[in-house]
Amino acid sequence: MLKMKILFLICLIFLVYAGPVKSDIYMFIDSKGIVHYTNAPTSSDYKLYIKERKKRIELRDGSGKFDDIIRKAHNKHGVDFSLIKAVIKVESGFNPRAVSKKGARGLMQIMPGNYKSLLIKDPFNPSQNVMGGTLYLKRLLKRYEYKLPLVLAAYNAGPDAVDRYQRIPPYRETQNYVRKVMAAYSQYKKS
Repeated sequence: MLKMKILFLICLIFLVYAGPVKSDIYMFIDSKGIVHYTNAPTSSDYKLYIKERKKRIELRDGSGKFDDIIRKAHNKHGVDFSLIKAVIKVESGFNPRAVSKKGARGLMQIMPGNYKSLLIKDPFNPSQNVMGGTLYLKRLLKRYEYKLPLVLAAYNAGPDAVDRYQRIPPYRETQNYVRKVMAAYSQYKKS
C-alpha cells in the first residue's frame, strides 16, 4: 500500500513538472528507405518536418456536450479521448449537421461511401457518427502502426495517398489538417 502511494506521488510530480507538450513533427528516412515520424526525436538524424504554430486553440467552444459520446467511443474502440475530440474540433467545429464541399457529413465528417463499413445509418446522429469515425481512426492507427501524423493524413487525404507517398502527402490542405489536429490534441491532453 505504501509503495502504491509513493508511486502515485512520483507520477503526480512528473505530471506537475512536465514541460509543455509540443506537436512539432520530425522525420527520418533510414538506410532501408523506411520513413519514421516522431514528436520526440531520439537522434540528430531526425529533421523537422512540420513546425507547431504558436497559436493557442480555443477550447471553450461548447464541445463538452459531446464528451459522453466521445467517452463511449473511447471505451469501445480504445482510441484516445483527446484525439477523438481534436478530430471532431478540426473536422466540424462540433457541428453535428456539418456537410463539407465533398459531401462528408456530421461531427467527424464521414463520407457516404464509408457509412456501411462504419455501421452508420444516420451520419447526423452524433452517437453513430462518432462511433463510426472512431472505428475508422482505430483501423488507421493499426494500419499505420500508431504513427499519428500518418493516421491523421490518411483520415484527411485517404490511405491511398499516404501509401503512395509513404509519408504525409505533399498537399497543403492535408499538412495544415495534421498541424491543426496535432495542436488541438496537445491542448485537449493538457486540459
